[in-house]
Amino acid sequence: MKKLTNIANKYASLILGIFLIALWEVAGYMAWLPKFIIPTPSEIVSALWTDKANLWVNSQVTLLQAFIGLGIGIVLAFILAILMDLATWLYRALYPLLIITQTIPTVAIAPVLVLLLGYDMTPKIVLVVLTTLFPIIISILNGFANSDQDAVRLLQLMGANRWQVLVHVKLPNSMPFFFSGLRVSVSYAFVSSVVAEWLGGFEGLGVYMIQTKKAFAYDRMFAVIVLISLISLIFMWLVSKIERILIPWLYQDQKNNVMKELFK
Repeated sequence: MKKLTNIANKYASLILGIFLIALWEVAGYMAWLPKFIIPTPSEIVSALWTDKANLWVNSQVTLLQAFIGLGIGIVLAFILAILMDLATWLYRALYPLLIITQTIPTVAIAPVLVLLLGYDMTPKIVLVVLTTLFPIIISILNGFANSDQDAVRLLQLMGANRWQVLVHVKLPNSMPFFFSGLRVSVSYAFVSSVVAEWLGGFEGLGVYMIQTKKAFAYDRMFAVIVLISLISLIFMWLVSKIERILIPWLYQDQKNNVMKELFK
C-alpha cells in the first residue's frame, strides 16, 4: 500500500493528465462535446502525423524568430542588469519602466510593431525580445541582491573594485536565478512569436493556425496548439539540463542536503 502511495505521489501529475485525456476522448466518442469544434485527442494526434510536412515548415519560421529574439533578450538582460547593478541611478530610472512594459498586453503591442516595422520577421523578433527580457533581467538582479555579503565584504577589504566583485561573486551567484527566469522566458518566446504571427505575417505556426481556423480544420488547429506546447516543454527541459551542466555545484549541494536529512 505504501509503495502504491509513493508511486501515486511521484507520478500524480502524469496520472491526472492521462485521466483527463482519456475523459476527453470518451466525451468526444460519446458525442458529449461538439465534435466539429473540439476534436478528440486521437484526432489531434492523427492530424499531427498527417499534416507533419506543413507543421514542420511553419515551425521552422516560428522557432527561428523565437531563438533570435530570446538570444537578443538574454544579451540585453545581462548588459542592463550589470549596468543597473553598477549604477544605482540607472536602476532607479529603468526598473519602473521595466515594470510598466509588463502591464501592456502582448496583443496590444504586436499590431503596433507590425505597422511600424512591416510584415517580415523584424516585428516578431522585437516582440519576443520585449516579452523575454523582463523575467531574465529581474532574475539576474535578484541573484545579485542575494549574493553572499560576507564574500563581497571580504573582496572589498582585499581591495577589489565593484567590477571584480561583480565578476567573482555576483555573476556566479546569479546563475541559478538566471536559469529560473530563462525557463519562463523560453515559454514566452514561442507564445510571443505565434501571437505576432496571428496579427501580421506570411508564414509560421501562428499564420498556419489562423488558416486552419478559417478552413474549419479544427483538428489541425488543435495540432498546432499541441505542437507549440510540446516545443515549449522540450526547450524548458533543455534549459534545465544545460543548468545542470553549467552549475553542477548547485545540484550537488541539494543532493548533499537531502542525504543529510535522510541520515539525521
